[in-house]
Amino acid sequence: MNTFLGASTELGPEDIDAGLIAASQVIYLEGYLFDKEEAKTAFHHAARLARAAGRKVALTLSDAFCVDRHREDFLALVRGGVDILFANEAEIMALYQLNSFEEAASAVRAEAEIAVLTRSEQGSVIVAGNETISVPAEPVSQVEDVTGAGDLYAAGFLYGLTRGRDLESCGRLGSLAASEVISHIGARPETSLAGLAGQKGLV
Repeated sequence: MNTFLGASTELGPEDIDAGLIAASQVIYLEGYLFDKEEAKTAFHHAARLARAAGRKVALTLSDAFCVDRHREDFLALVRGGVDILFANEAEIMALYQLNSFEEAASAVRAEAEIAVLTRSEQGSVIVAGNETISVPAEPVSQVEDVTGAGDLYAAGFLYGLTRGRDLESCGRLGSLAASEVISHIGARPETSLAGLAGQKGLV
C-alpha cells in the first residue's frame, strides 16, 4: 500500500486534547503514527491520557508493511496498551510472523482483550476471551474502491460497542459500514449509515 500521511506527520503531544479524550468512550489510534517520532510520542501520550481517564484504547495496525516496521512496538501495545485491536488478515499474520490466519488468531487471542480481524469477502472474525464470532461480509453488487474499508468497519464496530451492543452486532455494523464505502469511489460514505443500519434492524 502507498499511503500519504499528510498533516498527521506534524502531530505532536501538544496537539492532544486531554479534555476531549476524557469526554470520549474510546480513542482510536493509527499504527501509521509510529512512522514519525513526534507522532509516536503523541500516540503514547494520548493512550496514557485515555488510561488515566478510564477510557478504552483501540489500535489499528494500518498495513502489513507498517507492522513489519514496528512489530515489537505493536506487540508491546497488544500485550498491555490497548483494549481493542483492529487488523486485517495480512496484518495479523505479519504481526505474529505466521503463515496461517487461524494460528495468528489463536496467538492474538492470548494477548488482546478484543481482536477484530477482517478478511475482505470472507467477512470478519472477532476473538475475545473464549469467544470466536464469525461475521459474514455484507453483500455488495460491485466493489469500486476499497479505500477506507478498514476504517469504516472500525467506525461501525466502535459505534455498536459504545452503545452496549453485543460483539456480533458490532461486527455486523462494521461490515455494513465497510460495504457502503467500497461500493463507490472515495473513502467517505455517500449514504446514511444510520439509515442503512435501521433497514437491517441494527439500530
